Amino acid sequence: MATANAMAVTVAFIAVICTLAIILAPEVSMGIAQSWFHGIDLSKVRAVVNPSLGSLVYGWTTATIGGWVAGYTFANVYNWFAPKKK
Repeated sequence: MATANAMAVTVAFIAVICTLAIILAPEVSMGIAQSWFHGIDLSKVRAVVNPSLGSLVYGWTTATIGGWVAGYTFANVYNWFAPKKK
């Protein structure tokens, strides 16, 4: 449970930072994202309007939930593979 909670908080933090970056420095954000996707031209999929508060909250919420599920799954799989203490 601790791993799942830590992962959810981490993803939530990253989502907030990403949102702020998109709002405050959209060109820099697009440049970083493009470099992460090995030079794919992201201008073809770039939004032409700023996201609404509702879509930001929805994205933050679903990312946080996804992070929790990923953390929970990781912890359980890790524990399954970890050697048992005697």
